[in-house]
Amino acid sequence: MYMVYWTVIEETDSRPYAQAFGTDEMVKAMGFMEDLRRRQREGEGVRFITMCSEHPDLVGHPGVDVTGADYNWKKRRR
Repeated sequence: MYMVYWTVIEETDSRPYAQAFGTDEMVKAMGFMEDLRRRQREGEGVRFITMCSEHPDLVGHPGVDVTGADYNWKKRRR
């Protein structure tokens, strides 16, 4: 799934917003963001436009949580 986040700033007030999109709606989400950026270019107080995603069928926690006993991480591989 995709989430688009943005903030509307009006004088001394700012409000955060979010809009959800399905896993198969990335193009729709990007079009929505472009509409927000158009509004921003036209002078509206739309700021901090960003998108993030999370796969609904993810197995396990994000990041490296299981590496095995033989895993030997090194900052530099030489």
